[in-house]
Amino acid sequence: MSEEHKAETAGRGARKGFNRESIRNVLVVAVSLSLVCSVLVSAAAVILRPLQEQNETLNRKKNVLLVAGLLEPGIDVEQTFEQIETHIVDLSTGEYTDEIDPSGFDMIEAADDPELSVAIPPEEDIAGIGRRARYAEVYVLRDDDGAVEKVILPVYGMGLWSTMYGFIALGPDGSTVQALKFYKQAETPGLGGEVDNPQWLANWPGKRIYDEEGDIRIRVAKGTVGAAGGWTGATARGGAAIFQVDGISGSTLTSRGVTNLLHYWMSDDAYRPYLEKVWKRSVEQAT
Repeated sequence: MSEEHKAETAGRGARKGFNRESIRNVLVVAVSLSLVCSVLVSAAAVILRPLQEQNETLNRKKNVLLVAGLLEPGIDVEQTFEQIETHIVDLSTGEYTDEIDPSGFDMIEAADDPELSVAIPPEEDIAGIGRRARYAEVYVLRDDDGAVEKVILPVYGMGLWSTMYGFIALGPDGSTVQALKFYKQAETPGLGGEVDNPQWLANWPGKRIYDEEGDIRIRVAKGTVGAAGGWTGATARGGAAIFQVDGISGSTLTSRGVTNLLHYWMSDDAYRPYLEKVWKRSVEQAT
């Protein structure tokens, strides 16, 4: 048998031995492709993670500056953010703590760590978050004399379909709202999603969280807040207009979620001990 004939015979045998349509060979190819794709995706995730974290940090700073009233087109975000003091507060005492590094702390992630968080009893969990971190990052803006001008606090809680994440800015009395911003939510577009609408958010500045007795009174109304403190287009249920914000049309559960998350985070179980200390320090500095 000639060498050419032997080569041709061997080639036919090799082609015959590899059946592209056999289940085994299809599985081998599929698994191989899956492994290659997994490696590529994992490598991309590892490589891009620092950039993602950097973007998340920058976005967070932008939102803090926004509610602080310092975000303007064309500004250097990092440089402007230097005007903001970042502190970690022990929510059980309302005092600042040096035990946690603010640069590496995320209260949302900490809420999933049993050592850094506490479970919220179901009857008290009006925000629907299950657990909260023992500590929280807070941001302070001071005036030229060094007095507190406003404090910015992270807040979050369940709406109708999603957890709504935001920041609220309060004046030195710890009660007067300076601004509110939700930076992440997945409520119904055109309905509950209007919590992002600048026109609706413009209703918040000047509203108050607590009344003179210290009770939490802030709420989203079921309709339009009337000048006399009732509602127009809905049944008036009393209360003062300074504690109420116009409701979002067709979004009762989302509106209730905003009310509930604020009531939780402004309570004794969250920021209230800290806000009371902010107010007392402001009074002391004023006198």
